[in-house]
Amino acid sequence: MTRVLVVEDDPVIGSELVEALAGNGYQVTLSRTGGDALDKVRDGAPDLVLLDLGLPDVDGVAVCRRLRVALPSTLIVVLTARTQEFEVVVALDAGADDYLTKPFRLTELLARLRAHLRRQATPQGERTLSVGLLRLDLPARRAYVGDAELILRPKEFDLLAALASRAGEVVTREQLMDDVWDANWFGPTKTLDVHVFALRRKLSEHGEDPQRITTLRGRGYRYEIDV
Repeated sequence: MTRVLVVEDDPVIGSELVEALAGNGYQVTLSRTGGDALDKVRDGAPDLVLLDLGLPDVDGVAVCRRLRVALPSTLIVVLTARTQEFEVVVALDAGADDYLTKPFRLTELLARLRAHLRRQATPQGERTLSVGLLRLDLPARRAYVGDAELILRPKEFDLLAALASRAGEVVTREQLMDDVWDANWFGPTKTLDVHVFALRRKLSEHGEDPQRITTLRGRGYRYEIDV
């Protein structure tokens, strides 16, 4: 059963989320403050965190950043009333994988969660993917450059796999958004650029050329076979 931590201080929204998620087969825990959420994850890692940014004790972006350090493989979906794009980008850069702007429909939230969890499941028969020094263990969702393991967020892994599986080919922004996020994604495509930047930085930190991922302006990205 998928374990979900809901971090929401509004009692009405929190109760609605718990009821809707539990009714759809999720195991749900509710926290009303950022401090309580950080305490709860020390007792066990959830599979998914729904995180409100407007918390009473700690800024939600700071909580997101700390959750990402503690839970490198957990999906984090931000729930926010903040509508400015730069605020959303800050949350994504802090470690969030996705976001929904309040007010949102529960049906849309549940569909988005199903899409994320579906993309984390690896089809049978696919085991490893290697391009140059890069090796992806698909069932374990682990990535290596040589013998060094990359610590990737869920969407970073999905994006790297999408690019590496088509190494040498141009993958359009639209294809990447469909494959890694969702065909019905309504958020800014800036989230793609944020994740590409993070992948380049992590590849560079492990001795790989960050320009393995080449930008083709107006088209998309290409994972280079030879740099």
